[in-house]
Amino acid sequence: MVPIKNSNGKTLLFIIAALLILNGIGSQFFHRFDLTKDKRYTLSPTSLNIIKEIKDPLIIDVFLKGEFPGEFKKLQTETQQLLEEFKAYNPNIVFQFVNPLEKEEERDTIMQFFMDRGMTPLNVTLDDRGKQTQEVVFPWATATYNGRTVKVPLLKNMMGASTAEKVVSSVQHLEYAFANAFNTIAKAKEKKVAIIKGNGELHDLLMADFIKQVRENYYIGTFTLDSVAKKPNESLEYLKKYDLAIIAKPTEKFSDEEKLVLDQYVMNGGKTLWLIDQVNMEMDSLYNEQGSTLAFPNDLNLNDMFFKYGVRINPDLVKDLQATPIALATGDKGSAAQYTQYPWFYSPMVYPSETTKHPIVNNLDALKFEFAGGIDTLKNGIKKTVLLQSSPYSKLVGAPVEVKLDMVQERPEQSEFKDTGNIPVAVLMEGEFNSMFENRVLPFQEKTFTTKGKTNKMIVVSDGDIIKNQLDKNYQPLELGYDKWTNNLYGNKEFLMNCVNYLLDDNGLINIRSKVVDLPILDKEKVYANYTASQMITVGLPIVVLAIFGVAFTFLRRRKYAK
Repeated sequence: MVPIKNSNGKTLLFIIAALLILNGIGSQFFHRFDLTKDKRYTLSPTSLNIIKEIKDPLIIDVFLKGEFPGEFKKLQTETQQLLEEFKAYNPNIVFQFVNPLEKEEERDTIMQFFMDRGMTPLNVTLDDRGKQTQEVVFPWATATYNGRTVKVPLLKNMMGASTAEKVVSSVQHLEYAFANAFNTIAKAKEKKVAIIKGNGELHDLLMADFIKQVRENYYIGTFTLDSVAKKPNESLEYLKKYDLAIIAKPTEKFSDEEKLVLDQYVMNGGKTLWLIDQVNMEMDSLYNEQGSTLAFPNDLNLNDMFFKYGVRINPDLVKDLQATPIALATGDKGSAAQYTQYPWFYSPMVYPSETTKHPIVNNLDALKFEFAGGIDTLKNGIKKTVLLQSSPYSKLVGAPVEVKLDMVQERPEQSEFKDTGNIPVAVLMEGEFNSMFENRVLPFQEKTFTTKGKTNKMIVVSDGDIIKNQLDKNYQPLELGYDKWTNNLYGNKEFLMNCVNYLLDDNGLINIRSKVVDLPILDKEKVYANYTASQMITVGLPIVVLAIFGVAFTFLRRRKYAK
């Protein structure tokens, strides 16, 4: 018996020594294993690079705590697991879940506090076997670093989608939302954005929400082309200091000197975002006694430039059966005004195509366009990606054309739009552009003139109103994409910010948006139909198995020691 005991002792010592050695080796190496099929908890290299730069405590408050429907519980769980993953790689990341409405007496004050900061709560219905109760959910988080705080949206808006569908989309968006927030508060601004003025572009107040959003990550300023007339060379050199130029809905012609400045800016690697209306038409011009106006082509003198780069914006209007609504006053005169929503066919509701997997439009909600034109792509060696296009049931209407408000009464047949749809309205171009002044006389002498540009990117959108925010009754800017007349929120802001981030991105942040998560959602109807059976399986079965195991263990133990 003694040799056996010594053998067992040696084996035990060997196992302990092996475990200590393995533990020592393991402490020198860090790796987390993600066993999910879609790798939803595997952080991208971009996210890891961002959190490596966080040297001080970064505090995250998540306001998803309380009694929620199952879908929001899922969002809560996925958010917690993602933040635990961030924390595992950098212990400076600290997070907590908070119930903002824990103190009932402060409920109204807290809700107003959140709404004033743009963190709108949601009213959700809890349905427990027919018993319904209303609860308020704050699908938001805040991240604070070195005294600077940014808000993080946890729930993506999706028009017409169920709560379950919104949660699935939101979970796919979580890593990007947090990584973008961390990047915003932890990284110093580097890139510069110029808002081009001087040719009748939109007033800053009508782009205020967009400018405010861009300012969180980039320096942004106004560059007026008026100086080109007197000092073209100096203007070009000054513009080159900017990394991105945004031309938002110009209404006046560009001179050849101004075009040369913009052209050479592109040749030298400057990124551009063009938001162009080729037809002069405003919604406000319809609100007259006749309820009609004439839409006519808008000559901006840019056709030759776009043609050289590889696109053509046509002077026509997209008429789309998949349209956003407008609200018109109805009822007899003298009575209280009542507003009725009608589809407005000149305001396409544009969804990203399922075949377009580009990160700019991936997982994006519907966008609102207004009097958009069609874009033709031309063969010239530049890579072109159609980011957005009208629905299959759309067509082009040439200008000039009379536009009437009473077209809301029309009920066009789908046969009228056969084989005329899928019209491009936003195109990304990437490559080495050729100057439009190649083999042409220059409007002014420029020593650094070049005919072949550096590898570059530009985006052309055939609607200047896509960047336009509405104003409230006090003439304060509303959120970009929000329509105060119909109370709908469209994805215009997210699309434009994605465009800016993609054109300027130097750390691959935008590519996180391509992440796809396969998130199973509980089927409530099946659960309610088999409520008793579900309870027995989820609650009763584990108890039965545990009882059987206990009885068997007790029986075997008595049998062993009874001898």
